[in-house]
Amino acid sequence: MITTGEVDSLRTQVESWRRGGNVAFVPTMGNLHAGHLSLIEAAHKVADRVVASIFVNPLQFGAGEDFDNYPRTLERDAAMLAAEGTDLLFAPSVRVMYPKAQAEQTRVEVPGLSDVLCGACRPGHFVGVATVVCKLFNMVQPDIALFGNKDYQQLMVIRRMVQDLAMPVKIIGVETMRESSGLAMSSRNGYLSDGERAIAPVLYRVLTGVAQALREGSQDFAGLQAQAARELDDNGLRTDYVAIRNAADLLEPAAGEDRLVVLAAAFLGKARLIDNIEVAR
Repeated sequence: MITTGEVDSLRTQVESWRRGGNVAFVPTMGNLHAGHLSLIEAAHKVADRVVASIFVNPLQFGAGEDFDNYPRTLERDAAMLAAEGTDLLFAPSVRVMYPKAQAEQTRVEVPGLSDVLCGACRPGHFVGVATVVCKLFNMVQPDIALFGNKDYQQLMVIRRMVQDLAMPVKIIGVETMRESSGLAMSSRNGYLSDGERAIAPVLYRVLTGVAQALREGSQDFAGLQAQAARELDDNGLRTDYVAIRNAADLLEPAAGEDRLVVLAAAFLGKARLIDNIEVAR
């Protein structure tokens, strides 16, 4: 596996590969787990070469969030990527990604989608996400990019950005990887104590109950959301939001819509957990 932190060497290598095939890209913030590796596996199935990146993006962390303490395990992550047959790891510094002060950084904003749900709870977060992904796409210049469905809103924001800015990148969402308990795999699960880890699967169980009620025809969206929030709080989590939305645009659904998504975020100890379930009726 080739490893570089410089844009010129990255582009030179990717350009040579694209002459003879296509290139898939998996952007990450590191501290890798099986969910990330499933993206690499999926990338190998759709492309001749696979590029991954590791960059903890300061632009998407708000005041008081965990940027300074976010786990950085580059050596371990690189070994995991190499074992999965990744062709190139791009691991840039903050200086490479943002040579100017952050206040002077050009930013990319996807209006509407960026301002609801996690965007409302974390103002500016998705501007940071869209900006860094836009820069990474320009640096790597992939044909395909893969993201996990666990971060459903993030995936929607990136799809819209690519569409609106006419980027020649195909976006593929990959199924959420879960622990045996049902808990969605996340780097932030490492913040959970043993006791909290026993509680955390409640999030998926509660969402599963909401999804089942929707499949059975319930139209009481507000009631289902409120009941789910109570269940989370009663079981030791602190609900940030539970929302039933249109799966295509994250707008509040009208009665009778047949493609829905149930999304939730909740705090447990130091961790903010997110999850979602798509529902076809």
